[in-house]
Amino acid sequence: QVQLVESGGGLAQAGGSLRLSCAASGGTFSRYAMAWFRQAPGKEREFVARISWGGVTTYYADSVKGRFTISRDNAKNTVSLQMNSLKPEDTAVYYCAASNSYNAIQISEYEYWGQGTQVTVSS
Repeated sequence: QVQLVESGGGLAQAGGSLRLSCAASGGTFSRYAMAWFRQAPGKEREFVARISWGGVTTYYADSVKGRFTISRDNAKNTVSLQMNSLKPEDTAVYYCAASNSYNAIQISEYEYWGQGTQVTVSS
């Protein structure tokens, strides 16, 4: 059983930056693909970014490509999301998730979830 705890959310101005972190415990972190999802008010949860077990392969939603960077440190059991050039439409609760599937991008493929951290971007 993997436990995930996000941190780093908060308020930012449009064009600014935030860095989210997710700390994992209770499992072999390096065996999981890790991802970030987000859910805005009144909308469905959506995929943001994914990183493979060893951190070699990353994949991004078109809406964040070129602005967000996902990374992981398997020695520290952490995964991060660096968010630059933030836009008001990035406002959402951001969730960290872990999957046993190498190339998972669907919500249903992720077995473990954090409780989320709020990101608010003002215009």
